[in-house]
Amino acid sequence: MAVNLLDFDANGLTNWCEQQGEKAFRARQLLRWVHQRGEDDFDAMTDVAKSFREKLKALGGVSPAPTLSDKLSEDGTRKFLFDVGTGNAIETVFIPEADRGTLCISSQAGCALACVFCSTGRQGFNRNLTTAEIIGQLWQANRALRQSATPAWTGERIISNVVMMGMGEPLTNFENLIPALNLMLDDNAYGLSRRRVTVSTSGIVPAIDRLAAACPVALAVSLHAPTDALRDQLVPINRKYPLAALMAACQRYLQYAPRDFITFEYVMLDGVNDSDDAAHALVSLVQDVPCKLNLIPFNPFPNSGFKRSSRERIRRFSEILQQAGIVTTTRKTRGDDIDAACGQLAGQVKDKTKRQLRSIPIVTEHAPRRSAQTSLETHQ
Repeated sequence: MAVNLLDFDANGLTNWCEQQGEKAFRARQLLRWVHQRGEDDFDAMTDVAKSFREKLKALGGVSPAPTLSDKLSEDGTRKFLFDVGTGNAIETVFIPEADRGTLCISSQAGCALACVFCSTGRQGFNRNLTTAEIIGQLWQANRALRQSATPAWTGERIISNVVMMGMGEPLTNFENLIPALNLMLDDNAYGLSRRRVTVSTSGIVPAIDRLAAACPVALAVSLHAPTDALRDQLVPINRKYPLAALMAACQRYLQYAPRDFITFEYVMLDGVNDSDDAAHALVSLVQDVPCKLNLIPFNPFPNSGFKRSSRERIRRFSEILQQAGIVTTTRKTRGDDIDAACGQLAGQVKDKTKRQLRSIPIVTEHAPRRSAQTSLETHQ
C-alpha cells in the first residue's frame, strides 16, 4: 500500500525514513520540501539523494484530497470543497484580513455532536479524517493561494493563523489531530506560533486535559448557553460534560495554554439565548475563568428553525458583558454569500448516524433539564 507523506509529523517521518535505511536528516529535508515549499514532485527535491528519490516514487507520494470546488466570496473569503472519498466531501475556508490570513480547517466528515443550530451537526457523521486529510487542507490552501492574486493580508505567510473550527469536533479525532497540529507548529513545516493555532471544542472534557499535555495551543470553547438546561438542548454533549466540569477543565488548561485566556464562542439566537437574563447568567458562569467572549450572529441555513438576534439585541448583550469586565467581541460575518460563514459548513456526508430531524426542537432559556433532554432525543 502506498504511503502518503502527509500522514507523518516529524517523529513519524523520521521513524519511517529510518525504516527505509535512511538517516534522520532526510525527514527534515522532506518536511521542508513538502510543507514549506508545497512540493509533491520528488524529482524537484534537489538536495535529496537521487537513490532516495527513486525509493520515494516507488513507496508513496504526497497525496492531498482532490479539490471539487473553489469559491470566492465578494468579501474575499474563499471556500474549498475537498473529496475525501466514498461520497464524502469536506469544506475549508480561508479568511483574509488586514492583519492576518486565517484558515478554518475541518477534522471530520460531518459531526456526531448534533448541535441543533449548526448545518454540519444537522447532517450527521461519517468518519474521522486522517492526519493527511487534516493537514492536506492547509497544504492545498497554501498552494492555491500562492498561485492566485495576493490576498489582503501581506505578511510573511499567506496563512498566518489556523483554526480547527470547520466540520467536526476536533477532540473526538484526537489521534489524527495531534500529528497535524505538530506539523503546523514545526519550524521545518509551517512554523506557526502556538498562539496562532486554535482548537475549537464543544466541550469534550477529558480530551481538553489530553490536549494540554500533548500539544497546548489556543483553545476556543463553543459555549452558546449560560445554563445546563439550555445547553443540554443546543449542545447535547453538555449532558455528558456539564458546565461545571467544562469550566473546571478550562481553568486547568490555562496552566499550559500559550494565551492567558480561553475564548468562549456564543452564537446569538433570537429569543433563545440572547436576553438580558442570559447575559447576566453568562457573566456568573465565566467570571472565574480568564476569558474573551466572541459573540457570533447566527448564520442561517435551510430549515434551521432559528433566527439571528437583532443588531440592537447583540449590542445590549455585549454591553452587559463588557460592563462586567469581560472582553467581548462580535464576530463579523464573512463569506455568507458562498455559505462559508460560521455554522454554515455542510460539505457532503454519507451519514452513518442515520440522524433524522423531523422537526426542530423548541428551546427556551429556562426549560427544565429533563424536558431539554426529551425534546431533542425525540427528534434523533
